[in-house]
Amino acid sequence: MKFCKKLLLLVLMALTTACASWSPSYEKPQVNITSFSFAPESNGLAPRFIIGLQIINPNRNALPLKGMSYSVEVENNRVLSGATPDLPRVPGYGMADFTIEASPDLLGSARLINRLLAGQNQSLEYSFKAKLDMGRLMPYMNIEESGRFNLSNTTQN
Repeated sequence: MKFCKKLLLLVLMALTTACASWSPSYEKPQVNITSFSFAPESNGLAPRFIIGLQIINPNRNALPLKGMSYSVEVENNRVLSGATPDLPRVPGYGMADFTIEASPDLLGSARLINRLLAGQNQSLEYSFKAKLDMGRLMPYMNIEESGRFNLSNTTQN
């Protein structure tokens, strides 16, 4: 009977801790893209890309990341995607740097190229979307970073 009470107490404590980390004062981590390059072993029709990421945790609790799926979109066309189970633990009020590998989405890339050839784009909208797996007691967290690439030369003499 004592074992059941202890087990119930541990489960309640775990649930309370998990819920506390998702309180209104909990802030989503920030994801920064720090580098982008061809993977050295890329060959054939579908090159692979290495994307450097930095995750910043603005919360007191560490982020025990179990995995992540991600995509890069340009003008709402998915051009790269991937997934990884190999992520570092991000300490509370800390950051972690790591790399991920992504493969091109050939259909999304073809749609983007077709769209670019059809019109005069001055800039391109992009977004990096990630779904972070925080473990069994915490739900998935979706993160999106977006912006614009300016294609025209704005400096005039």
